[in-house]
Amino acid sequence: MVDFKKIGLNNELIKSVEELGFKTPTPIQKKCIPHLLENKKDLIALSQTGTGKTAAFGLPSIQQIDYKLKQVQLIVLCPTRELCIQISKDLILYSKYIKNIQVVSVYGGVSIENQIKSIKKGAQIIIGTPGRTKDLIKRKVLKLNVVDRVVLDEADEMLSMGFKDDLDFILDKTSKKRQTMLFSATMSKEVLSISKKYMKGAKEISVSKINSGAKNVEHHIYNINSKFKYEALKRISDYNPNIYGIIFCRTRRETKDIANKFINEGYNADAIHGDLSQNQRDDVMSRFRDKSLQLLIATDVAARGLDVDDLTHIINYSLPDDPEVYVHRSGRTGRAGKHGISIAIANSREGRKIKLIENKSQIKFIRKDIPSGKFICSKQLLNLIEKIKNVEVDEKQIEPFLNDIYKKLEKLNREELIKHFVSAEFNRFLDYYKDSKDINNKFLNNNDKKFNKKTFLNFSLNVGRKHGISPVELISIINRVLKSNEIKIGGIDIRESYTVFEIDSKVKSDLINNFNKINYNDVNLKLNETKEIIEKKFSKRKKKKISPFKKKRNNRFNNKDSNKAFTRRKKKKRKKNRF
Repeated sequence: MVDFKKIGLNNELIKSVEELGFKTPTPIQKKCIPHLLENKKDLIALSQTGTGKTAAFGLPSIQQIDYKLKQVQLIVLCPTRELCIQISKDLILYSKYIKNIQVVSVYGGVSIENQIKSIKKGAQIIIGTPGRTKDLIKRKVLKLNVVDRVVLDEADEMLSMGFKDDLDFILDKTSKKRQTMLFSATMSKEVLSISKKYMKGAKEISVSKINSGAKNVEHHIYNINSKFKYEALKRISDYNPNIYGIIFCRTRRETKDIANKFINEGYNADAIHGDLSQNQRDDVMSRFRDKSLQLLIATDVAARGLDVDDLTHIINYSLPDDPEVYVHRSGRTGRAGKHGISIAIANSREGRKIKLIENKSQIKFIRKDIPSGKFICSKQLLNLIEKIKNVEVDEKQIEPFLNDIYKKLEKLNREELIKHFVSAEFNRFLDYYKDSKDINNKFLNNNDKKFNKKTFLNFSLNVGRKHGISPVELISIINRVLKSNEIKIGGIDIRESYTVFEIDSKVKSDLINNFNKINYNDVNLKLNETKEIIEKKFSKRKKKKISPFKKKRNNRFNNKDSNKAFTRRKKKKRKKNRF
């Protein structure tokens, strides 16, 4: 078995690595570390996040730093603030037993003055985002004349985020004799062009595209009608009471919508997206890392550089178009020998995407049914009982209150006490799911049959497109108000400033009494019965009837030769008419 000593690392680095729990190098480390320790040849390494690439370039680079020289000798460029901070923390941990080494991270969104002071103290290693690094070079604070090693980490992401000009500027300021290390998940055209421009005779190392943690990841797929997608997400979350994971969405707006709904419904969740300030983003990430948050909702862009251990689930609320992005997402769970689950919530139109992911990534999705309300309640209840059973009892702390507690509860027998306790802790799930129906595709196919319009009433609601309401959100609000998922809802017509929808006439009184107590996006909802008709947005074109004579005439010219002959006759006719 190859260990870190056999691949050439010194005792100080081996000691710090072993303290971090790493016993043997990963495939990318086995290939990169000896190469970087033995020669100055440029390196292109193709590897996914989570394969140990930070140690692959970090450990040999630290070993070769001249600690007596108080100038920048290594610069690591990466796409996001989060990745910048993570790499900096890792390199500081690796160099724990090495004296006189200074690692400084530089990134936007915070005061530049503190970063300038840290650099002037004699930093030898700089980890930075391209924008802030370029700014510090222009201010003549960051000098790269002594730099002999440059790392481009997640080069494909930096280029896709529009940092090409910044990278060109920074690399032009470094010595032509430097060693350049390029780490990327994919070898895109842009990455290839930058490697040709700034690297010479580079050694190329590639490890399996599938994340090293993928062997420990189960891939589940839930097929669901799109209008029940959010309901499916809730049920999956409720069925996994100890879930700790990331929900991936396609757009910033979708991320915010789901986060707002989750928070309003009492879920332990939050989101990261571009509209957050840096302080807000840091607060969310801090709470997620220390597990104060169970679920983080994000886009791929917002989650770049986010490296969190012990994730139990990855949920793909929206499937990516690129199969490699799915692999990148799923590889965030199932690490360090632990089991993980990657979930895809897909509709019938996304079958092609699923097959593409399976074929290209050599994985197999396990088809699952959306959990029923009964199963969710059972799972949550057993989890609650297990928590109570395993809670540590501190006799000294509770002793002063026990007499009062016993007096309050003395009229309840054992069975009654258990019932009261379960109801107090568990009513939210019981109320929500008591009348819930199966929302799997079998139910949906039956449920999609046309309802009898005579049993429907039309209502007008005072929110529309400009307020951000969507059909899914409206259905979710109706279900919450009526505490049921079984209500028959007909057409929904969302207009600019208001919405008209059809609903079963049986719920009229309950709907009117409870709906007007709801607030949506700072608007107090007002519901009124209306006679307005829901407009049909799409109508089928009526086929034109063709007379038998025209059909026969058209059939005379049903091939190329006939069409040419017909054209020649028409030209001759026009010539005759001219004279």
